[in-house]
Amino acid sequence: MIINRRQFIFNTLITAIAGSTLIGCSQSTTSKAITAVEIDPHTTCDLDGMLLADYPGPKAQIFYQGKDTPTFFCDTVEMFHTLLSPEQVKVVSAAFVQDMGKADWDQPHGNWILAKDGYYVLGSKRHGSMGPTIASFAQEAEAQKFAGQWGGKLLRYAEIKADMVDLSGGALHDTRM
Repeated sequence: MIINRRQFIFNTLITAIAGSTLIGCSQSTTSKAITAVEIDPHTTCDLDGMLLADYPGPKAQIFYQGKDTPTFFCDTVEMFHTLLSPEQVKVVSAAFVQDMGKADWDQPHGNWILAKDGYYVLGSKRHGSMGPTIASFAQEAEAQKFAGQWGGKLLRYAEIKADMVDLSGGALHDTRM
């Protein structure tokens, strides 16, 4: 098949646009790998100033393009609310959540996984720092086991929608604020 010059330029342009779009959606546009930052006793939630180490349930962090330090969240609901907000215009380089199949629910530490790769349980009886939360897991079997014990619905990252992450009820359940 012979492609004329105009068709060649058009195909090259489409390929370049598609390639840059995919790079923009990837975890990082640089060769430097982004890794989760561990919380310490002084790490605070960027939304409300709460000390992350003082509360149960999965924590989260987002790295925005051009920043070397993450924005921390004391709850996965806050992270999803931020990511799914129509006002969210910052380019996300990576987002991490804790694997609650390995982390202690009451004092979660470490066990960070890429949020986009996780399995999530929405609507369980277990509460996080802001009340009802979305439990995060690296393995589907662990998420299913958790849902069997605590209730809730198993979802993948892309299945979580903005109407599932309402922040208005969280403070009503937090008796330590």
